[in-house]
Amino acid sequence: MARVNVELKARDPDPDATAARCAALGARDEGLLTQRDTYFAARHGRLKLRTASSTGRQRAARDELIAYRRPDAVQASESSYVRAPAEDADALREALDAALGTTVVVAKRRRLFIWENVRIHLDDVDGLGTFVELEAVVAQDGSDLDDARAKVARLRDELAIGDDALLAQGYSDLLLDGPQVLLRAADAAMRTAYTPYSSFPVGAA
Repeated sequence: MARVNVELKARDPDPDATAARCAALGARDEGLLTQRDTYFAARHGRLKLRTASSTGRQRAARDELIAYRRPDAVQASESSYVRAPAEDADALREALDAALGTTVVVAKRRRLFIWENVRIHLDDVDGLGTFVELEAVVAQDGSDLDDARAKVARLRDELAIGDDALLAQGYSDLLLDGPQVLLRAADAAMRTAYTPYSSFPVGAA
């Protein structure tokens, strides 16, 4: 069944300071999650397979398939998502890659805090840097949507998240928008280059 979050994402140049602010608010430190999100070419919205491990107070992290839709908005916005457990992540990844194609892989370390049912993610993302993400889960009937928005707004103030730090794009979009995409495309072209005479493969993008 689809659920809804109110989300906000921003760059975070000082995660230690943000963690201290979380502790001062009384947010519960749930420890560290190591996550790897493999994104596939979805016809509607976004589709990713998440594999994860955890330390600290978090329960054993589970692998899961997540389909979601989120507007590319700078301000706090609503995203809808469906989560399904992945019992055999490797086989599922292989099948989805064969059927849909992999677009990008996002690897990160996530320190998780919980404040009044709002998840605070302090993320260190390979190739991108450090970020803070707020996620307030909305009740199934949407009755607490205004409350969720108010909590995210308060956390933004308490964590000193300025307008210049806010992001509209997700991590996958940021990675796809960078020079590494061209490098990967050139490398892929080089590996399939037809060079029967020179034996010197070249790729360009």
